[in-house]
Amino acid sequence: MYRYKAVNPLGETEEGELDVNAESAAVAQLQDAGYLPIRVEPIGPDRKWSLPAIKLPARSREISARDIAFFTRELATLLQAGLPLDQSLQTLIEVTDSAALQRLVTAVDAEVRRGSALSTALANQPAGFSDLHINMVRAGETSGSLDDALSRLADYLQRARDLRESITSALIYPMILVTVTGLSVLALLIFVLPRFAQMFADLGAALPWSTQLVLAIGAIVRSYWWVLPGTLVVATLLGRRWLADPLHRLRMDHWLLQLPLFGELIVKSELAKFTHTLGTMLAHGVPIVRALDIVRAGMSNRALGQCVADATEGIKGGQGLAGPLGEGGIFPNLAVKLIRIGEESGRLEEMLLRLADVYEREVRTTLQRLLSLLEPTLIVGLGVIVAGIILAILSAVMGMNQAVL
Repeated sequence: MYRYKAVNPLGETEEGELDVNAESAAVAQLQDAGYLPIRVEPIGPDRKWSLPAIKLPARSREISARDIAFFTRELATLLQAGLPLDQSLQTLIEVTDSAALQRLVTAVDAEVRRGSALSTALANQPAGFSDLHINMVRAGETSGSLDDALSRLADYLQRARDLRESITSALIYPMILVTVTGLSVLALLIFVLPRFAQMFADLGAALPWSTQLVLAIGAIVRSYWWVLPGTLVVATLLGRRWLADPLHRLRMDHWLLQLPLFGELIVKSELAKFTHTLGTMLAHGVPIVRALDIVRAGMSNRALGQCVADATEGIKGGQGLAGPLGEGGIFPNLAVKLIRIGEESGRLEEMLLRLADVYEREVRTTLQRLLSLLEPTLIVGLGVIVAGIILAILSAVMGMNQAVL
């Protein structure tokens, strides 16, 4: 006996049992009847002798950003090749290797077969598709260019992921450097210093103040090591609670924008996302007020998001986009001027996409400048800490040697 879960020819999900001699026979019988098998598993006596199922972590069953990008790109390709939407979705179910994505596409396909629009089917899924995704698909359906909308959306997702990965990759080396040096300092304080402390205590000689300071720090770390992680946890919880207040979060984001280099990197990365997202949606007919609301919801810096919110209210009041953005004093003059030129020439979406290219290049340039200053600063600073510990010990050893001589 085998228990199955499958989608029937009407697009509805059914569960039942089959009396066959193998799992492949159950799958074949379902397919011959016009069903789309989702899951087939043995029950009855054979079940208890089977190996226990391995439960994967919940994260592995979730829809990832990579799965969404794959779905968008492949669906656009199939539609551009001339396949109908239902056949394209069926093909995606067959070719995808991700079980989570396969379940998602199966659910979307079932809704489409019941007569729902693709945008409605995507919006009804519990997770995976953002407002940007759904509105872009809806705009493509309205204009009759769904394949083109999906292709542009796939390009947007790819560029956004490439930008995130470039920033993450650039920060890996500084993080490794800080981690390794921190572990080295802890190893010196916990394992090396106690031996010297015992030797100095046995000799009973007077120690330099630097050696006494280092030994005191080592003793504190060994005795109260649990205070450090506890302090970090408490500080993290308090920080999150403090930032949960919108006013505090707005002040913090304003302060971050004032930092040298870091603030510049934040502004340019946010503007790259803002211009690319807004330009992509406007190019496919998404209303500007709706597009601005979606863009603002996706911005991580509340200060810049407030500027976008003010611009949205200005547009509702009959103003343009450039004026309210410039009044906030945060958007760079270049962005404001080019947006104004795009509005006056009637090519706002084209100008926004050009600005996105500019700011994506600027993000990479600023990141390289930041790392060129950060890496030597970290190396020198952390080297001074390690060298200070070693010199404090050596000064005491050399002083004792001179006293003996």
